Amino acid sequence: MDTCRHSRHPGRLRRTGRVFAPVLLLLAFLGGCSRSDRARSVVIWEQMDPKEQELFDVHVAQFRQQHPEFGSFSIERVHYRVEDLQTQFQTAALAFGGPSLVYGPSDKIGPYSIMGLLMPVDELLPASELARFQPGTLPELQGRVWGLPDQVGNHLTLVANRALVDTVATDTDTWLRQLKELTIDKDGDGKPEQYGLVFNLLEPFWLVPWVGGYGGVVMDDQSRPTLDTPAMTQALGFLSELKRAHVVPLECDYPLADTIFKEGRAAYLINGPWSWQGYRDGGIDIALAPLPMVSATGQWPAPLISAKCYSINRYLDPATKECTAALLAWLTGPEVQLDLARKLGVQPGDLTAAAAPELKDDPLMMASREQIARGRLMPIVPEMRAIWDAMRPSYQSVMNGELTPAAAAAAMQKQAVESIEVMHE
Repeated sequence: MDTCRHSRHPGRLRRTGRVFAPVLLLLAFLGGCSRSDRARSVVIWEQMDPKEQELFDVHVAQFRQQHPEFGSFSIERVHYRVEDLQTQFQTAALAFGGPSLVYGPSDKIGPYSIMGLLMPVDELLPASELARFQPGTLPELQGRVWGLPDQVGNHLTLVANRALVDTVATDTDTWLRQLKELTIDKDGDGKPEQYGLVFNLLEPFWLVPWVGGYGGVVMDDQSRPTLDTPAMTQALGFLSELKRAHVVPLECDYPLADTIFKEGRAAYLINGPWSWQGYRDGGIDIALAPLPMVSATGQWPAPLISAKCYSINRYLDPATKECTAALLAWLTGPEVQLDLARKLGVQPGDLTAAAAPELKDDPLMMASREQIARGRLMPIVPEMRAIWDAMRPSYQSVMNGELTPAAAAAAMQKQAVESIEVMHE
């Protein structure tokens, strides 16, 4: 492949997209390898998981069969780690290079579009392509659509191991009693061999649903952080209570939670659609359900809902536009989306695919849709990145017992406000 992997480019995002002259010179130099002749090459940079990569390659092979007119074009897929893709794309596109399409969660689109790195979809595809998507699934900013999804949701749900759970709890009071019963120290050494619940205790993505369950949000309609609130304090208190009750491991990141559940040593897990098929393939009989209603408020947790999208590089080589447009329409079309839904358990954004009877009647897909209906759309504005970064250390400090929930909520708000002020300079 002729794609260069640049070093990480440090620095904070500015809304104005200003870049100092020396940095521009560096970017131009670094972008040189991305400026190679790609008049007959369509390149996609992605952060897909292995199964998504495998299906992508199958779908590209199908595209080639159906579109022999593009037989002289190469189609290249380049994988990046999640934490690297945004930096690499920004670096390359600011130097007028980079891929034809970039694929990832829709919340990345805000920074890309504000910096002027994306082409609105309607500049490449006709309005009919946008009309086939379900309302609310297209990433929009300032009245323009900046990507097309091949799946929607990307949301957390409750996952139960049917071998250990007879009845899935629907409220937190019942759930907590159940979790205590299902946490078992079989050999009496003080360390449970079986846990009631496992989930990622480090990332605020697993905190945000509970903020909604206590009646709060993390950002208002003007993209201002709303973190120092009773809802945040109560949500942090609830999750730290789970740890004090010893129904979750004392230390638990994503890989450990995933491993414990796959080993059959946890009754419940909180995870998203990217994981469900892997549990089934591993022989775990799972049931999905919405996160349980918060008994203290009578409100349901609200996980953030987003799409995974293909976005178009503003500096797309004009000679590749026709092939890129056809490939984009295929990769987000009903046939591909239905295949992804069947094999990954994800929800389609395309209206035709979503209406397929096999999806409407599948118990896991039904539970997933029920959780989506109780969730909130993830903002795709750049300020959301500052809010994530502000929540993470304080959330971890609460779970480690270093901060009280109230002090953590105040610290989150302070850091988020300061970061956004710097972003807007």
